[in-house]
Amino acid sequence: MPATPDLDQTIFHMAMPDDWAAAFLTGEYTMSTRGRTLDEEGFIHASTRDQIEATANRFYADVDQLVLLSIDPRKVPHDIKWEPPAPGVDELFPHIYGPLPISAVVRNDFWIHAIDESGVGWTLTNL
Repeated sequence: MPATPDLDQTIFHMAMPDDWAAAFLTGEYTMSTRGRTLDEEGFIHASTRDQIEATANRFYADVDQLVLLSIDPRKVPHDIKWEPPAPGVDELFPHIYGPLPISAVVRNDFWIHAIDESGVGWTLTNL
């Protein structure tokens, strides 16, 4: 990851379907990660395109369906910091330090966890 991430690069967040649907009541998405809110965690976890599948396999392997949110970072009115997920880890992930306006989500897709000919994988289906 470059020292200064490209703000034109789409970032991604994996949402539980009910959490994403609830965001339309307020216009903002406030879940940080599975089962934890922005208030509890302090930021919303996000990933780059290259990080999404490994993140899904690590934290959502027991889930059949997610909504993959494609986020335009230029439309996010809060700080996005590129940080390691844990001390001693060199890989940087985007963290959104405030509620995510649904207007910053430029695409949302059902992401189905299924077994295919190559083993377990994720398949995108446009909403």
